[in-house]
Amino acid sequence: MRHIPLGSTDTMITDYCLGTMTWGNQTSENEAHIQMDMALDAGINIVDTAEMYPVNPVAAETVGNTEIVIGNWNAKHPSRRQAYVLATKISGKNDRFVRLGQPITGETFTAAVENSLRRLQTDYLDIFQLHWPNRGSYHFRQNWGFDPSAQDKEQTLAHMRDVLEAADKAVKAGKIRHFSLSNDSAWGTSQWLRIAEDTGLPRVQTVQNEYSLLCRLYDTDMAELAVNEKVTLLGYSPLATGLLTGKYQGGAIPAGSRMEGNGNLGGRKTDRAFIAVAAYEQVARDHGLDLAQMALAFTVQRPFPNSTIFGATTAEQLQHIINGLDIVLDENVMAAINAVHFAHPMPY
Repeated sequence: MRHIPLGSTDTMITDYCLGTMTWGNQTSENEAHIQMDMALDAGINIVDTAEMYPVNPVAAETVGNTEIVIGNWNAKHPSRRQAYVLATKISGKNDRFVRLGQPITGETFTAAVENSLRRLQTDYLDIFQLHWPNRGSYHFRQNWGFDPSAQDKEQTLAHMRDVLEAADKAVKAGKIRHFSLSNDSAWGTSQWLRIAEDTGLPRVQTVQNEYSLLCRLYDTDMAELAVNEKVTLLGYSPLATGLLTGKYQGGAIPAGSRMEGNGNLGGRKTDRAFIAVAAYEQVARDHGLDLAQMALAFTVQRPFPNSTIFGATTAEQLQHIINGLDIVLDENVMAAINAVHFAHPMPY
């Protein structure tokens, strides 16, 4: 693993980040606490969660449970809280599972910070992210029909200022350290940055967007913005919800897997995806690599700053990932990967 800057700050984070979205659902609290110990002991120093977690499914009655699980670990290990960077998120407009579906505003931002602090049993949040923008997003497979024509620019900019003013108060009170985005676009991120620069309000330090061998939308405009504006990607779903482990090939649906509980993997399960995975499997075999470890290593060797968020349902799965965190792919492997990407550019 390497350590990379968190945005434009002096804080250094590992280029791999522990994800937690199954904790309190597929992953028990005891298993989750074992994973926290394993990840920190392996040198990982950033953990990501969200107020809406766990997923599979997202439900009003379970919202916040993952933060509670992490909070209980924090309470048991007070001396280790400063050893890692803790990132969480406020949900945007939703199907009434959080705050009855309310959008993000300065008021809901402030309330969400307080609720996350309480559940996480901590005095501060290192990174506080907007889970998705109020105006809509092309993420979650919405890129195929994305239509921004109904957006109201002036309304959006006023909303951004309102939220940044709330973030500024939270930063000055010591409740959050860094303001960040998730599932946003180059235009949206640039506007948050511009308003912050014009007003002296908190700037965007990270953006959490999907990134994997099967989803490379970030490679162009967002990558250029990230490099020039010093915004670090927290790349989620680097294993494409398990597709890039190969465990679903040949029609397999392992017991307890995400596909068993969420049949189409959030729109990722397509015929094209299985064909692409087979091609990446061949690259891994040709070079004596494990597919999942190769897929993860690829994401942190891209020409933009990225801390890849990986999750594991079990400690055994986590150990397999940890075993591959120091793998570096040579130019022959990267060339073979790019050849597959050229042949299968958007498999879902």
